[in-house]
Amino acid sequence: MRNTGAFIADAYGLGAGTWTMTPVARGALGQIWKLSGNGTAWAVKELLFEKDEPDVGAESALRDAAGTLGVSAPRLLPDRTGARVVRLPEGSWTKLYDWVDGTPADPSDPELLSWCGRTLALLHRAGEGATGTPSGWYEECPRDVAWAELLEKAERAGLPWVRELGAFVATTAAELGRHVSPSAPGDVVTSHLDVRPHNVLVGADGPVLLDWDNAGPVSAERELARALYVWSGGEDLDTEAARRIVRAYRAAGGRAVVKGVDAFSMLFATVLNYVHVQAGCAVDPAVTDEQRAFASRETAHLLGCPPDAATVLRLTEAVDAEW
Repeated sequence: MRNTGAFIADAYGLGAGTWTMTPVARGALGQIWKLSGNGTAWAVKELLFEKDEPDVGAESALRDAAGTLGVSAPRLLPDRTGARVVRLPEGSWTKLYDWVDGTPADPSDPELLSWCGRTLALLHRAGEGATGTPSGWYEECPRDVAWAELLEKAERAGLPWVRELGAFVATTAAELGRHVSPSAPGDVVTSHLDVRPHNVLVGADGPVLLDWDNAGPVSAERELARALYVWSGGEDLDTEAARRIVRAYRAAGGRAVVKGVDAFSMLFATVLNYVHVQAGCAVDPAVTDEQRAFASRETAHLLGCPPDAATVLRLTEAVDAEW
């Protein structure tokens, strides 16, 4: 990114000198860069699809509230004017965070599983009293007409995973979609919404939770259910890992209880919506070649191992005695 490092350093008052931007990781919504200069390093998140100025109020408030309870997270830093998002000359929006040195989280580590349960409990305590309505991304999913239109576009484009997409639409999407529904208002908290190993780095002082962009209202039960599935191996279910998470969650004051397949509505909705969005991006002529390639890889990966209702039923049975 030519001259972008200097632009960001100036916007945030980081000092003069030579600033370099190194790509670190690419997610569904943004690119992470390492901004280096003057013997320091910062994390820059470039939001690739935001047209309007992002609202970071929920992210900032939850991060601060959870921090007082002991959840470690990088600071979201203000620029010279106090704004927490900065628009680049190219048009995309960016946010600046502390740089975190650490290793990727290993979900097979018992201590990290306990950290996951404890952290979810602290997040739910920090976000108690939420009055908002969860986003449709977590409460709704594409219906038959939307899938049919997408499948037609993918077939015309001749994408390599079109046969797998057709099978997914006919079986998995139909089955999981039956369990996607609005959550009960009394269960809603403000939380992180994406607590998974990919968003955790283990540094010298322990685990650090990253990527708070999606913070907002959510069913506590459904966020816990999704985390149980993700952290206990997904389709390669490790029931003892799930029980360890629940024990840590309960010990830290978590109140949510996961009962039955319908508790996994958030998991199913996010998978179905993500497949639909990424497959749609893969055939969208308005996005860049790089964005289409990323979307195609993500689609192929998800089609290879989607959640199964039978697996989450086994998971709920495994943790039933822990409530």
